[in-house]
Amino acid sequence: MIRTAALAHIRDRRLLQARSAGKGVFYMAGGKLDPGESAVQALHREVREELGVEVTTAAELGVFECEAYGHAPGTGLHMTCFTADLTGEPHATGEIAELRYFTVGEYAAMSEVAPGSMLVFRRLHELDLIDW
Repeated sequence: MIRTAALAHIRDRRLLQARSAGKGVFYMAGGKLDPGESAVQALHREVREELGVEVTTAAELGVFECEAYGHAPGTGLHMTCFTADLTGEPHATGEIAELRYFTVGEYAAMSEVAPGSMLVFRRLHELDLIDW
């Protein structure tokens, strides 16, 4: 089981996704929890590393579980997802090659999608926070 923390950052009713250098799929911004690290601590660290901004306040959106994309079949993903206020506008840093905002339909139409991201997209649409 891979345990991660992820950011659900919404702008203009679209959800932010990040693509790592050398990869084709867009994921939620965030990453794996380090040993002894809480999901909130991982969120703060990963947002700083990937998006070049700080989290000021965070609220848990939910825990999403599915098969981990890009790993051996049967590898589970346990993703704690947060909404958060940030200190500025996110921008790609470090290993992130590209940031893009998507509606549910735009993301679902991509040739590769991360199942964990799709769960978050659907939940945010159910809450009427992002467009189809």
